[in-house]
Amino acid sequence: MGGETDQWAPTLYHGMNRIETPHYPGYHFMTDMTGHAIEWMKFEKSLTPDKPFFMYFAPGAVHAPHQSVAYGKRIKIYPLAQAASPPPSNFTDAFDTIFDSTIHYDATFYRHLDRVVQNEPWLQRDRAMIDQLKTIGIEKGRPFNPDKATLAILDGAAREAHALLAQRYEAGFPVINPGIRWFPAAMAEMVKATQSGYGDPNAYPVDVRGVTYTLGFTGIKRIGTAQFYLMANKDKDGNAFDGGSTYRLTVPPNAPVRQYWSATVYDRETHALVKNMPRASIALISPALAKNANGSVDVYLGPKAPEGKNANWVPTDPAGKFELLFRLYGPEKPLFDHSWKLLDVEKVTAQ
Repeated sequence: MGGETDQWAPTLYHGMNRIETPHYPGYHFMTDMTGHAIEWMKFEKSLTPDKPFFMYFAPGAVHAPHQSVAYGKRIKIYPLAQAASPPPSNFTDAFDTIFDSTIHYDATFYRHLDRVVQNEPWLQRDRAMIDQLKTIGIEKGRPFNPDKATLAILDGAAREAHALLAQRYEAGFPVINPGIRWFPAAMAEMVKATQSGYGDPNAYPVDVRGVTYTLGFTGIKRIGTAQFYLMANKDKDGNAFDGGSTYRLTVPPNAPVRQYWSATVYDRETHALVKNMPRASIALISPALAKNANGSVDVYLGPKAPEGKNANWVPTDPAGKFELLFRLYGPEKPLFDHSWKLLDVEKVTAQ
């Protein structure tokens, strides 16, 4: 359920089943979900008290908080000396302000890196980088003031790193099913390292981690338990996705998910959401999503929706290329034993 959903009267699902929304004064979904989560933990511990468990808890109200804005404005921040008569708090609405969090491949990257080094503690896993960063002037406790010549070198180095990472990404990740272009969003080497928190001092996947983190920032330790991500950047014929063309992704019936799946379009160059689009994705639980007679779902990707397909359409920017991320929430065995396969995206004639 998205954070944009009404948090007092949401459309609720338990697993894949629609359930009735409770109706009583003061009902709030986040409070209800928190109570259910606590009860679930108590139940798990009563059955197997010595067995560890994993729970993914993601309150919808904090993802896209519409109603929570009013609640947030009740917060007061003031000097303790003014506690008896606190002044009104000033709030800035940044809803329509674009915050560019994409990676800048120039010398400013190193200034951001230096800020992290100065403000965060060194961990054992970071030791592989301490001496390397010191050679370019980034050292904990010392100012980073590169001269003009060094800035030019760093600019060139950042551009070269961008080209290298793009080349590694273009070369492709190992696919999940032979002959089909969908691939897991993390290589096996990266998955192994994250599971131990990069705890092995003799194995640090620098390049693989770099490629992965150009795609997105994540700290998932056990990929495949609560969610699984598949990516594609080429169509069935091996051509890069073009935002000016129309494509169809057919999601086979009986998708192996306990919750739902979603398909999201990202900018191929920045790996961020495409700017100025009315929406970025659709999901199995999207309102009015049309299914085929056999239970499969056709998802359309393109600059405009085919006639009568608006509910199943994700817009693309005709001026650029894009990539696709398919998320499975609560993935189940058929995905991993390959008895269920997500098929390639096909280019179709715009209608």
